[in-house]
Amino acid sequence: MKYYFLFIISCLFSSLYINSQTTINGSFVHSGLTRTYSFYVPASYTPGQAAPLVLNLHGYTSNGNQQSLYTNFQAIADTAGFIIAHPDGTIEATTSQRFWNFGILGANVDDVGFLEALIDTLSAHYTINPNRIYSVGMSNGGFMSYCLACETDRFAAVGSVTGSMSVVMYNSCTPSRPTPTIRIHGTSDNVVPYAGNSTSKGAEEVTLFWANQNNCNTTPAITQVPNTNTSDGATAEHYVYSGGTNGNTVELYKVTGGGHTWPDATVSLPSNGNTCRDFNATKEIWRFFSQYERGGTLSTGKNMEADQNIAVYPNPAQKTFVIKTNETINADIYLLDLQGRLIKSLKNVSTNTALDLEDLKPGNYILKISNSDLNFTKKLTVTE
Repeated sequence: MKYYFLFIISCLFSSLYINSQTTINGSFVHSGLTRTYSFYVPASYTPGQAAPLVLNLHGYTSNGNQQSLYTNFQAIADTAGFIIAHPDGTIEATTSQRFWNFGILGANVDDVGFLEALIDTLSAHYTINPNRIYSVGMSNGGFMSYCLACETDRFAAVGSVTGSMSVVMYNSCTPSRPTPTIRIHGTSDNVVPYAGNSTSKGAEEVTLFWANQNNCNTTPAITQVPNTNTSDGATAEHYVYSGGTNGNTVELYKVTGGGHTWPDATVSLPSNGNTCRDFNATKEIWRFFSQYERGGTLSTGKNMEADQNIAVYPNPAQKTFVIKTNETINADIYLLDLQGRLIKSLKNVSTNTALDLEDLKPGNYILKISNSDLNFTKKLTVTE
């Protein structure tokens, strides 16, 4: 595939070295079409240190800038350290509206190729971790994210809010490897029905499809999301299909009474139905993505414990956990939440040591152990 890098402003990448948040607009020609996009670089980005990349795909009739404002991944990117890209779909000839071609009958736009080219373009100028690339989309963008999981192996995980899989996509999807997915969908969505219709599959059917693709348990654990906002007209249940290949899971948020909306979005869209305010879809999507690299969970994707002779136990832990290595080494130890915020740090500590968890709330965390020769990451669960 041939594409040309044609940034609108010739010196855009000079901002690479400025320690501040940066939003950059760009374009290049792909398959004869000029394709446009923007992306956000957090202040924490450091050249040479591999950063995750998230593609955030807009819905039908929308565009990348509107999707950026509606979902506000930037606030999380600032602490978690990922780059967030907001590409634009092309204009559909019959309606003059922007759209993503996930295999729509009569459309000939190569959006899979464009989004892969966008990854390559950004990777040529920023240090992108090729094993930690994710895609999420709203509505039509959600359909496109599923399409990416079906047709390319570039993504560690994908997500969809109010989007689904078309019947054609569902019947033809043959992923090259298991890909974790998260789905958020309202039962009162009158644009892409929760139960499906003649052209798109239902939310629970699609979720089960990906649970099977990931070899997860087909009976989910279901928990009620606390109804913290009793005036939003919606409640939510959280379905988790666990036990998949390399620790993969598949998740569904069933938003009862929710419309064709992004839960806890920066603005409400009354014409699209109720916006659930009991949980924040953006935070939950990054929480889900942050567990995975291409090929599995962060702790199992490359079998780091075996390669680096590091054991962390017990896990889940209550008050303390032990870091054990075959040979004692000195390293920096960091404990972060799933949004990338630093909770605890110990500098130049000898391994074969214990870390006190007395003051931590129950939940999931990310443990990082690093020195000049070591970069070890593992998910840690703290229980009551």
